[in-house]
Amino acid sequence: MKEISVEKITEEVAKLCVKANLYLSDDVKGRIKASEEAEKGALGKQVIGQLMENMDIAESSQIPICQDTGMAVFFVEIGQEVHIDGSLTDAINAGVRKGYEEGYLRKSVVSDPILRVNTGDNTPAIIHYDVVPGDKLDILIAPKGFGSENMSKLFMLKPADGVEGIKQAVIKTVSEAGPNACPPFVVGVGIGGDFELSAKLAKKALTRNLDVRSDKPHIKELEDELLTEINSLGIGPAGLGGSTTALAVNIETYPTHIAGMPVAINMCCHVDRHAHVTL
Repeated sequence: MKEISVEKITEEVAKLCVKANLYLSDDVKGRIKASEEAEKGALGKQVIGQLMENMDIAESSQIPICQDTGMAVFFVEIGQEVHIDGSLTDAINAGVRKGYEEGYLRKSVVSDPILRVNTGDNTPAIIHYDVVPGDKLDILIAPKGFGSENMSKLFMLKPADGVEGIKQAVIKTVSEAGPNACPPFVVGVGIGGDFELSAKLAKKALTRNLDVRSDKPHIKELEDELLTEINSLGIGPAGLGGSTTALAVNIETYPTHIAGMPVAINMCCHVDRHAHVTL
């Protein structure tokens, strides 16, 4: 049995909060740089250049890439042979509190969705737990800004809607998002499961390396087709027109009921933030 202290978890989570908000992963940066070369519109190319400059300033000046430093979302895998000497949830929230305070990150969480009183420390976080074999604790943070989150959608399609129904749902969501979700986008899609699992799949899809396609041939084909169709919409960087509306479409799937086909689309701007640590 491997022992992990809550103090260690809190420290590591605090670091992740800051890291995710200051640095984009290499795959995301690579896609943005590649899109500048591929962008056909002069204005679109200029906007992507500004996004790249913003990335460089964030790293060199140690300031957030975006003023919306997001609601802290976590995907946590707990090994069956791990023992934690306290509350894991409390330790993660303490890390968020510490990271957002010491990193001078904007606190964006309100304690009640109707009364709207800010909690003042960006807690509570949203935490998804999975128990897995082994003696490791893997913590992945994906701070989610709400400009793009607000444009996300969930569809309860019928099985007869098929692949075309999925495509229409995704294209409709991206089209309606337009400039409001700060393109170029990363589009996370969850297909299957039930009402809530499809949304979790879509969120998790945003954390997958953008250079890694689905290992299921028919899903990889769908990812490629959707990316091509989205980039033909002409929305472009910042919604000002161009050939780069999305950087990637990542799809995750799960078995579902014979009578349904849930499809969730989680929109993300080019600031597709995530960072992880394994203890």
